[in-house]
Amino acid sequence: MRITNVWTGNAIMENKRDKKKRDAVVSFLLDENILDEASIDELVKAGADSSKSLITVLKSRNLADQDQLTKLTAITNNIEFVNLSADMIDPVAVRLVSFDFARQQNLIPVKIEKDKLFVAMSSPLNLSARDTITTKTGYKVIPLAATTEAVKQAVAYHFNVESVTKQDIVAMRLKYSGDTESKAKKAKAQSAKVADAPIVRLVDSIIMGGVDARASDIHIEPQEPDMRVRYRVDGILLEAINVPASVQLEVISHIKILADMDISERRIPQDGHINVRHNDKEYDLRVSSLPATSGEKIVLRILNSSSALKSLDQIVSPYSEEYKKLNSLIANPNGMILLTGPTGSGKTTTLYSMLQKLNTPQRNIVTVEDPVEYRVKGITQVQVKPTIGRTFAAELRSILRQDPDIILVGEIRDLETAEIAISAALTGHLVLSTLHTNDAIGAVARLIDLGVPPFQVASCLLGAVAQRLVRTICTECKQSRKPTDEERRILFGDSGNKSSEQAVIYHGAGCSACRHTGYRGRQAVYEILEVSRALKDMIVDGNPEGRVKDAAMAEGMKTLKRRAVDYVLEGVTTLEELGRVIDMRAE
Repeated sequence: MRITNVWTGNAIMENKRDKKKRDAVVSFLLDENILDEASIDELVKAGADSSKSLITVLKSRNLADQDQLTKLTAITNNIEFVNLSADMIDPVAVRLVSFDFARQQNLIPVKIEKDKLFVAMSSPLNLSARDTITTKTGYKVIPLAATTEAVKQAVAYHFNVESVTKQDIVAMRLKYSGDTESKAKKAKAQSAKVADAPIVRLVDSIIMGGVDARASDIHIEPQEPDMRVRYRVDGILLEAINVPASVQLEVISHIKILADMDISERRIPQDGHINVRHNDKEYDLRVSSLPATSGEKIVLRILNSSSALKSLDQIVSPYSEEYKKLNSLIANPNGMILLTGPTGSGKTTTLYSMLQKLNTPQRNIVTVEDPVEYRVKGITQVQVKPTIGRTFAAELRSILRQDPDIILVGEIRDLETAEIAISAALTGHLVLSTLHTNDAIGAVARLIDLGVPPFQVASCLLGAVAQRLVRTICTECKQSRKPTDEERRILFGDSGNKSSEQAVIYHGAGCSACRHTGYRGRQAVYEILEVSRALKDMIVDGNPEGRVKDAAMAEGMKTLKRRAVDYVLEGVTTLEELGRVIDMRAE
């Protein structure tokens, strides 16, 4: 009888709690104008019939969004709901969890009070995440409810490279600037519960900041009075942070240790590489050090080794004229195809997209590169090492004894390499390579300048592709306007036409998505020279470069300038961007 009374008493208490929760939910739904009284009555009845809570019924019927459900969860579980903002968060508390964990669980520590750590969460009932934090930090977690977007913004702000390093930089200034011992102890105490040393965290945040910013390179430069960190994003260097010069040696030494470089050698340049994992992706960092007057400069090239190489139809529209011409060139069983352009213009990416299309089990493809930037399944890749005699020319000789069908030569730099590559192209192999020239037709002149006879150039060359990368207008802040008279003249020439009067061009106003640059991402612009029979004859006869170019244009070749102008009129990029990467005076 006593047991029955206890059970009955517990059931009554449970019913009272359920009623209190139900009343709280009903009050919230009415106050927030989410549902009217009739709909709420029907909801209560549905919950009673199915023995489910009102929140469960709301969720199953999609009658409340995620933020409303978060508020309801807080109300019915006596959890405080906070209107989270970045300035209410203690940067020291933030450092108790990693960025990956905060992002995956959508939570962020807000403050520390004695043995308690208050954590803002969009899912405050996530006991697994709370237990993980307690296990790693030793603090008792007090959950705070916050909207999903508010937590995301707080995570983005506090794990931004500038914000992440703020506390470490302050601590390092105190530690290394010769301040009093008490200040140094205070700085040490503030980070006592953080797993890694400030230098380690600083280097990690610089690297991860570069990855998050979509940077291709990270520049760490000794300057006065501080060391400057810049990211190259979409081809442009952008300021990131300044690091105290007093810790310059420690930062550089830590990077060298990660890259397996000699930290005691500061007189000669060195190379190394680092493998990192971020947001479930693998990144390979090529590290280069250069001794300078004010210290060593470090540049890290970021390569995403997790992502698959882009196919040809991903970098060139499959409906474009360029796609048809490139496909036509690589369809040849033998001959030479050259890509030209400055460093960083995307030549290697285009070459590998061609190889992806050619990579079949029936073909033996071998590459010789310096360095090997992409690892491709099914292709034999060779890294040159000039210090032990493994030059491009030496490796090419060995490759020709390996029964190749297709050969990729990273770059033709000298006559010896050019002669072997041309010999391969003339003896039944398809050879792809790069040259440093300003335009497509310049590839012909460059080979002849190296010492290759014109008749050999004409015999083996299938085509040359000049390439540039232009920044594309940010779609989030894209705006249209009428071109000025000068812009109309550049776009349509001096004569113009009726369509030029209705022309519209675009630009980016600048927003957070594009870091207020007005651009986000890049697009390749191509100038494709297909060497026809008539052009071969002109090359053999020794015609000047200008005359050969005019003949190619008469056959339908679009110059970089003409193709780039099309991109402006299509709203892809701006005239200002074209002027940065393409000689708009040339034709």
